[in-house]
Amino acid sequence: MDFDLKEEHKMIRDMARDFAREVIRPRSEEIEKTGNYPYDIMKKMAQLGMMGIPFPEEYGGSGGDWVGMHMCIEEISWGDMTLGALLDVTTSIVAQELYAFGTEEQKRKWLVPIAKGEQIGAFGLTEPNAGSDAASIQTRAALKGNEWVLNGTKQFITNIGLDNASIILAAAVTEKRPKGKNIISAFIVPKTAPGFYLGKRYDKIAWNGSATHEVIFENCRIPKDNLLGDPAKGFAQHLEVLQTGRISIAAIAVGMAQACLEESVRYAKERVQFGRPIFDFQAVQFKLADMAVAIELAR
Repeated sequence: MDFDLKEEHKMIRDMARDFAREVIRPRSEEIEKTGNYPYDIMKKMAQLGMMGIPFPEEYGGSGGDWVGMHMCIEEISWGDMTLGALLDVTTSIVAQELYAFGTEEQKRKWLVPIAKGEQIGAFGLTEPNAGSDAASIQTRAALKGNEWVLNGTKQFITNIGLDNASIILAAAVTEKRPKGKNIISAFIVPKTAPGFYLGKRYDKIAWNGSATHEVIFENCRIPKDNLLGDPAKGFAQHLEVLQTGRISIAAIAVGMAQACLEESVRYAKERVQFGRPIFDFQAVQFKLADMAVAIELAR
């Protein structure tokens, strides 16, 4: 099997790598300590087309594929995990669900500005009483005339607190069944919708620039046309795009691990014990070699 990269993938990798080293890494500590999102960096990422790599040009994308997208996420995460998370949620989950299940009108209205990097998105599945057991969500949606009315709370919503976050893709129960599985649908909920409230921001130990918040729907009204995909398959749609998102999380982890390895090598060459750098000791070399092999296998 040929594992060599295509030229277009090498170009994406090198572009993202250079950007991470020259632009992101010098600001990484600042982003983590202050919790302030680097909008100026995101604007530059958008100009380079990073948010739309796997989508067709007609929808604001670059016409690439998911191999290139995940290579980009890995390199960006080497520089800072917050920006890797931005790409994961916005591109791999939100934009992908819009592309896979949205109507043509929804793609034009919501996907295009996200793929161009003009706006970002958030994903709303987790709730106070439904995390891993996602099928037990309690948020409800009822069709009243030409509007859907949502009530419920979402938790740990990445990106939603950012100024340019435009929408959250929210799962809600549209039909509760006494026996059997509830009917869960997916909805496009703009932050500007009446009844949409941004709750508390979570104080995390890392990823502090991603503005993770609680979201509250209190008689939140959205147009009937904001139903995304098959009304009976919203839960399945969410799970499908989460598969892409999980691969992106793996890419983030590989990028962070690569950064840790390089920092470990740097430290081992600087730290002197018994008259020479600890990098010269075979036991240390074995540890570094094991780290390098594990990262390459994960990649």
